[in-house]
Amino acid sequence: MASTDDTRPTHETDHTHHGLARGEAPGWAHLVTPAPVQPSHPAPRHIAMIMDGNGRWAAERGLPRLTGHERGTENIRRITTAAAEAGVGYLTLWAFSTENWRRPREEVEGIIRILGMCLVRDVDELHRQGVQLRHIGSLDGLPAELRQQVLAAIDLTSQNDRIVLTLAFNYGGRQEVVQAVREIVASGIDPAEVSEETISAHLYTNGMPDPDLIIRTSGEHRTSNFMVWQGAYAELFFTPVYWPDFGPDHLRGAIEDFAQRERRFGHVTAVVAPPS
Repeated sequence: MASTDDTRPTHETDHTHHGLARGEAPGWAHLVTPAPVQPSHPAPRHIAMIMDGNGRWAAERGLPRLTGHERGTENIRRITTAAAEAGVGYLTLWAFSTENWRRPREEVEGIIRILGMCLVRDVDELHRQGVQLRHIGSLDGLPAELRQQVLAAIDLTSQNDRIVLTLAFNYGGRQEVVQAVREIVASGIDPAEVSEETISAHLYTNGMPDPDLIIRTSGEHRTSNFMVWQGAYAELFFTPVYWPDFGPDHLRGAIEDFAQRERRFGHVTAVVAPPS
């Protein structure tokens, strides 16, 4: 789907959450039944990914940007399968940021169209493979029919427990925190009673563990307004590989790297992966 960027939104979006644990996602991966694979090290419980580089991947090949987004979408099936094989319980993919609405209208409409096509194509197979689909962010801006398809997919897979695949679509981390503060104020809670737990309970990810590992593809070295609260103590892994080329071996490499780190919850370590 769309690569994220750092441009500020031109309007504020009314974020909503869908499915279990406040925010639950449409998923569009097409999974095949894998043979059990035992990772050499324990996997992170929750991996969150910034899927960046679709447009540049296409441009370097002389292809339309939407072709890059299509290829990026197709890659989700590989990464979801690899994550499940490795024992990852939660996989969150940032597909479209609140800032992405500033992109050319044709590109935005194309991304939304790709979402609908993949959802219709893959939801039954995802369900069969035991994937629970969730969404965080807002479904504002989607055609009414697609919104209903997303909600139906979330409902269909809500009892699955092999892996939770959450799509962050129309999502921004600061906007999420603003929405949480508004809910807390509206609830009338005494300011002296507000704690970290209070804020976490009003985020879209309520009920989900914070990410242990955040991966960004394409060579950018920032998190760009992604999970600004939840990622406070996440390990960071940056790779120059564009998202359409980021495969299971790259994911396993990131997991192996994570397993070697000594986690200290007072700072975050960032490692740049070598090109492959």
